[in-house]
Amino acid sequence: MGYYDKIVYEMIDPGIYTEEERLILSSCTLCPRECGIDRFEATGYCGADAGLNIASICIHRGEEPPISGPQGICNIFFAGCNLRCFYCQNYDISHPVSFSKYAVTDLTTCVDTIEEILSKGIYAVGFVSPSHVVPQVKSIIRELGRRGYKPVTVYNTNSYDKVETLKELEGLIDVYLPDYKYVSPLLAARYSDAPDYPEVAIKALKEMYYQKGSVLHTDENGVAYSGMLIRHLVLPGHTDNSIGVLRSIAEEISTGVHLSLMSQYHPAGEAISMCELNRPLTKEEYSLVAEEMERLGFRNGWLQDPDSYKNYLPDFSREHPFEW
Repeated sequence: MGYYDKIVYEMIDPGIYTEEERLILSSCTLCPRECGIDRFEATGYCGADAGLNIASICIHRGEEPPISGPQGICNIFFAGCNLRCFYCQNYDISHPVSFSKYAVTDLTTCVDTIEEILSKGIYAVGFVSPSHVVPQVKSIIRELGRRGYKPVTVYNTNSYDKVETLKELEGLIDVYLPDYKYVSPLLAARYSDAPDYPEVAIKALKEMYYQKGSVLHTDENGVAYSGMLIRHLVLPGHTDNSIGVLRSIAEEISTGVHLSLMSQYHPAGEAISMCELNRPLTKEEYSLVAEEMERLGFRNGWLQDPDSYKNYLPDFSREHPFEW
């Protein structure tokens, strides 16, 4: 065991997990990578160990209206990821990072921070990039419950999830907020190091849909408290992939599902040096995909202003990454 691994191990509290959760973390098969790593001793492909792996806890007002609501959502941004998206807007935290960048390292401080944010009139807690840290998500929800809190829980995922893991979340997660990135295995391999992404993601989306259906239930303020909202980010030069994603949703899930078609792409991470991705999306590209969304008959959804990407560029070196 190296020095880094030893320091990480000493800061992990196995007591926050159930026996079943400790078992799976000791030979991790949470996500489709199925590394089999003992995360109490080392890190897997995702770069995360058995600690909380939290990069930031903050109020975020930039989600879709029924997710953010009028006050915003308490988002927990996890460090590490089971994908390697070259263009990730959260690149600084999604790719393996040093332990010193973590916002909190113990469950008590984590839930104290969430409790403080909820006291400001926030009703929902979002778990961002949670696929590789599901036991951590469960432990946070349990501790909130012990303190008498039952906020709306939002699972904000890249959809590279195992169906078996999603089944474990039924009854714990109120709203699923999945990305559906690719129908092309070639693009998934090139941009995210996951050639099996299309087949994994559609199975995951079907499981979320099975749990929640098409209806996005909202309260009197328009804030979602149950349901599913699928996101898709249009990539420059790849409108065919985006149209394929829309057709896949229409054919294999439902045109009644709520859909957010995102135009906020902006070169980040390694995409800055990749010629084909080193530019914003054009209005013409976005319009082409939006027209297909309408043609297919999607009835519930959101479009973005193509110039809105400036509002979605976080700086995780700040206490409040989305406030400038």
